[in-house]
Amino acid sequence: MQVVAQIAAMQRLARKWQHAGLRIAFVPTMGFLHPGHVSLILRARRAVGVGGKVVVSIYVNPTQFGPKEDFTRYPRDLKGDLQMCREAGADTVFTPDDQAMYPGKGEGLYSTFVVEEKLTQSMEGASRPSHFRGVTTVVAKLLHCVLPDVAVFGQKDFQQAAVIRRMTADLNFPVKIIVAPTLREPDGLAMSSRNKYLAGDQRRQATVLWRSLQAARAAVQGGSPVKAVRLLEQLKKLIAAEPEVRLDYLEFFNPDSLEPVSLVVPGTQAALAVFVGSTRLIDNMRL
Repeated sequence: MQVVAQIAAMQRLARKWQHAGLRIAFVPTMGFLHPGHVSLILRARRAVGVGGKVVVSIYVNPTQFGPKEDFTRYPRDLKGDLQMCREAGADTVFTPDDQAMYPGKGEGLYSTFVVEEKLTQSMEGASRPSHFRGVTTVVAKLLHCVLPDVAVFGQKDFQQAAVIRRMTADLNFPVKIIVAPTLREPDGLAMSSRNKYLAGDQRRQATVLWRSLQAARAAVQGGSPVKAVRLLEQLKKLIAAEPEVRLDYLEFFNPDSLEPVSLVVPGTQAALAVFVGSTRLIDNMRL
């Protein structure tokens, strides 16, 4: 496995693979890897086969964090990440820095961003107004660096995956987007690098995300529509029962358009974000 830090070197390597007829799969991450990330790397390998190339990027992207968010304390462990990538069978790890990705930004010399204007208006986009501008920009740049045939994203970030699909389609990126299932802990909590922040009883309380989604699914299992406002109030009570948990948003929506629905039925998508103490966690489920 090789580690590449410079954009020009990554592009040269990708073009070399392309000229040799090799397919490239890409897994973008912000590092502090866990088994959920490993599952994405394994999915990338299946997409291109033994003869293809799998690239994992490790880059904590500053432009997707708000001014009061956890960019500076976001967990980092490059040595451990490289070991996990090696064991998962990645061929290359791409580790650019801020100067490479946003040259001259601090001096006002960087001023180009990619903006999706429809799917980013709700949920994460409403709670974190500048978040998706940073996500779409960095993903577009990483795709230009790695030049993949396939890119793999996790379903835990459901809205993000939808936005990336739309961006790559609208801007004619020659890449197939694969969305892989969320990996969960035995108690249902979605695997996340931010789970590291949870202290004491917060770890148990955090399972309210999974319990809320399970309760929403149970409410529609009979097949009869349930009013979204009624189900929302029911789940708010479940969440409020945990003393250190504060609801950010809980939405029921069409999984294709992301448009909110007034009646919840089997097939409706549910997504929520909560603060557990100061730690913000997200999850989603097809009901």
